[in-house]
Amino acid sequence: MGDSQVQTEAEEPPPAQIPLLNSNHQSHSHHHHHQQQQRQQQRQQELRTSNDLDDSLEKLETFLSFLGFNQSSWLSFCLSWLAFSMVGVLLPVLVLEFSKCDGCETYQIKDFEMDIVASQACLAAVSLFCVSFNLRKYGIRRFLFVDRYGGQMARFANLYVKQISDSIRLLIWWSLPCFILKTVREIIRSLYVQRDSWWISVAILVALVLSWTYVSTISLSASILFHLVCNLQVIHFDDYAKLLERESDVVVFIEEHIRLRHHLSKISHRFRIFLLLQFLVVTVSQFMTLFQTTGYRGMVNFINGGDFAVSSIVQVVGIILCLHAATKISHRAQGIASFASRWHALATCTSTDASLRGSNGTGNMEAFNQSNSLHMTFSESDLESVDYVAMPTTTQLASYMSSYHRRQAFVMYLQANPGGITIFGWTVDRGLINTIFFIELSLVTFVLGKTIVFSST
Repeated sequence: MGDSQVQTEAEEPPPAQIPLLNSNHQSHSHHHHHQQQQRQQQRQQELRTSNDLDDSLEKLETFLSFLGFNQSSWLSFCLSWLAFSMVGVLLPVLVLEFSKCDGCETYQIKDFEMDIVASQACLAAVSLFCVSFNLRKYGIRRFLFVDRYGGQMARFANLYVKQISDSIRLLIWWSLPCFILKTVREIIRSLYVQRDSWWISVAILVALVLSWTYVSTISLSASILFHLVCNLQVIHFDDYAKLLERESDVVVFIEEHIRLRHHLSKISHRFRIFLLLQFLVVTVSQFMTLFQTTGYRGMVNFINGGDFAVSSIVQVVGIILCLHAATKISHRAQGIASFASRWHALATCTSTDASLRGSNGTGNMEAFNQSNSLHMTFSESDLESVDYVAMPTTTQLASYMSSYHRRQAFVMYLQANPGGITIFGWTVDRGLINTIFFIELSLVTFVLGKTIVFSST
């Protein structure tokens, strides 16, 4: 009787075991459900971000197609260049040829106007040809380098969208004042020039403003696109600087830097003809303007020579945007070497200082252990007399020296391969800009010496 009672009590499970198992199972199920919700929310966030980027790229591509940059087929190619020839070249030439009137020479100098039309058309043709060629060959995503990170796209998509919006805003910011200035100048000239009918004056005004806006927007859009491509790469260089803070594998740093330099090389190769031709066209245009205005024997004012100022503003702004973007990414790429040198110095000095200060107390030991340096051991008898420093093993010393030499090799690699935007080997940085400035200054003084003569009575 007693044995059966004992056996029954032994077979019964402890009353606390079943609720404990149930609580553990419920906790595990709740944790698994929470992780699934987080992954689902992350996927939804990535999908929304990807959709925003797709919308921004689609709007940008539509705008470029409207200007004629999208020449993916023979039909679009022919329509683009036909529209450019008609609106950008033929329309202003016909208006200037057939808008002669009595007394127009005072307020409309034909040689000035033809030179302005030629310079603007040449610059717009260079922009249209170079950008449309790259878009036709690579597409909008590969052209902007927004498809190369694959799984990491979600991290940069918001920054991409913001940069694209800023570029469109920058185009409007520079185009609108120039458009207003051009329109005001044409209105003032129409008031001074007496024609047979007022609607003829309005038609001439609309035709000239429309043609100027079309070619100016094309040239500025090409500069803005180069500015956008460079600023999108700035995002990756900023992330690369943060990578030095997150990771410690030197091989990862070198592989990522090789990838960044490769894409900078691609950008330089795709835009070098555009940058070179743009600089040559703008330089020739500005010196023709200087020759025309200083060599003209009559009076030059805002009415008959205002287009020189307006077109010069557009051309110089395009050059400044390109040079600013190129120097920004070049100096950002060159600054990586300085950042890595500081990182290497801090890592080396932290390891060395921790090994030297390790005998000062247990607090220094913790910092020393965190910095992967040589370890220090104490015993009770050692604490009573003097600190005992354990000799580093061969494995510890080899690991420390190997890490040091890897960092040193990485820094030397960055110093030997700075990267940046190049034009046939010339890195576009502050040194090149100073060279360009002094060359332009020399040409300006040469032109002024040939055209301006001071006579003494």
